[in-house]
Amino acid sequence: MSDVVASADFGVVQRPLTFWQRLMAQSWLRKTVILLVIVVAWESYARHLNNPLLVLTFSATLVSFKDGMVSGDLLQKVINSVVLLLKGYGLGLALAMIFTAVAMLSRIGNDLLETLTSAFNPLPAIALLPLALIWFGLGDISIIFVVVHSVLWAVALNTHSGFRSVSNTLRMVGRNYGLTGPRFIAKILIPAAFPSIVTGLKIGWAFAWRTLIAAELVFGVSSGKGGLGWYIYESKSMLDIPAVFAGLFAVILIGLIVESLIFRNIEAITVRRWGMQN
Repeated sequence: MSDVVASADFGVVQRPLTFWQRLMAQSWLRKTVILLVIVVAWESYARHLNNPLLVLTFSATLVSFKDGMVSGDLLQKVINSVVLLLKGYGLGLALAMIFTAVAMLSRIGNDLLETLTSAFNPLPAIALLPLALIWFGLGDISIIFVVVHSVLWAVALNTHSGFRSVSNTLRMVGRNYGLTGPRFIAKILIPAAFPSIVTGLKIGWAFAWRTLIAAELVFGVSSGKGGLGWYIYESKSMLDIPAVFAGLFAVILIGLIVESLIFRNIEAITVRRWGMQN
């Protein structure tokens, strides 16, 4: 006959988290602390160096950023860049979805996508800018062309990889329900491969943003308007170092906003809610 063990003798099965443990479990707080550490290190190093022509302090960068936004000059450059980015990014996503869908519907399409991504994905988008200027002349189309190139292959490659990693069980479920063609892609492949798709979207966004700024630095003014890259280049030419740092800070700030407010929310309402990501 076995002995009965009192529940009190089991010890503590689950101990409640302390206040600091609950606090540090918040991802946004940990990232905020990291950013604050970077800001303090930036400010301390700039003050120690004491050479504004080389490294401007973070506080002076904020002042220059505020002045540029209030005057409207920096704000207009941000708007010009974001508008161009959205055009190129949107067109690149649309082409990537078309290429990937064709690749999943036929072997020829699959071979075509694999061949094109192998050939063009390693090619830096900014290297195509001279050709774009010859083909399309001075204007927004040249910049949009190189942005599309930077987005298309990265997104198509990640999406195609995600589609191919979908299990055969899910594929058979879709076939049993009579799903074929675009309906099969929309209802089976896209939801199952969504983590890879989101990763492709993030990589494509980063490539597009970097390509746009680089193109504006090289290309300058597009259709009588300049973007953030041109703002930074023009400020450097006039030795307006505070404006250079303000432009760089705007580039970083937009990147943080897009990552924190857009992609993080997309992940929260999709892959994390579906239990596909921790």
